[in-house]
Amino acid sequence: MARMSVKMAGAAALISVLGALSAPAMAQYPDRPVKMIVPWAAGGDTDNIFRPFAVELQKHIGQPVVIANVGGASGTTGAREAKAAAADGYTLYAVHDYIHLTFYAGISDVKYSDFEPICLVAATPSVLTASSKTPWKNWAELAEDAKKRPGEITVGATLGSTSHIFPAMIEKAANLKFKFVSYDGLAPRMNALLGGHINLTDSNLTQKGKVEAGLLRYIAIASEKRDPESPDVPTLKELGMNIVYEVARGVMVPKGTPAPVRAKLEEGCAKAVKEPSFAQAMKLQGTRVAYLNATDYAKFLAKIDGENKVVMTDLGLIKK
Repeated sequence: MARMSVKMAGAAALISVLGALSAPAMAQYPDRPVKMIVPWAAGGDTDNIFRPFAVELQKHIGQPVVIANVGGASGTTGAREAKAAAADGYTLYAVHDYIHLTFYAGISDVKYSDFEPICLVAATPSVLTASSKTPWKNWAELAEDAKKRPGEITVGATLGSTSHIFPAMIEKAANLKFKFVSYDGLAPRMNALLGGHINLTDSNLTQKGKVEAGLLRYIAIASEKRDPESPDVPTLKELGMNIVYEVARGVMVPKGTPAPVRAKLEEGCAKAVKEPSFAQAMKLQGTRVAYLNATDYAKFLAKIDGENKVVMTDLGLIKK
């Protein structure tokens, strides 16, 4: 049998040592806390959905998952920080449909394909919501007033994001004209709405308690059917507008994150969304658990990216 040369044996030994060093390091992932960037302020929808998710995820990956709220520029500040983070699995990016919209609106230079998908977590139907200080009790009264006062009824929105696109779709479908007022995320929009500083905004069923207390008023929900949690709220489809709109939220990581790390996160995600405590938390958020694995989530992202481009073009909001 041929003998291995001393030089070759040394090289083989070195490769073996390097392999022994890298394999356990990969196998030990994660060996320290993981940061999850939420690109919106604390107290908003995205924050309130990912905090209970983080609690479940950390059970299954064996390390704390720490939420970092990085708001600003319609979610772009957080997106840029996530994109620039080391591709080692220690920075997760909590994302929703805004990533498509802000790119096409020219607000952001970050796009969904700058990241690797891990999983889709949840989907939340939008609800057109009015301040209790407005005079309308229903859509018919709102639409009638809006036609008399074009451009006067104010809508709080994060410009270029889902809270902008949703009411803009209603505006177009009903042939109305609203006045959009910019806010960075749901929490400040809701404060403005509660204070009567704006008339309308895009919210969801998480605000049900405030509606029942008479502080807010639901006008219409953008789901296929009425929600059993709020059966008195009509769908936009019932009101003659063919609009079904959900905000879909998922987890991504920086491009180039190693496949074994992504697989560990994907496995943890699949287990986290099955926890009964997570389902209950989502119910309180007016949200449904909507899990997709990495492969299916990638297909979903490509699909809705195309759909959002069409919507933005149709509304005259596209810049790219």
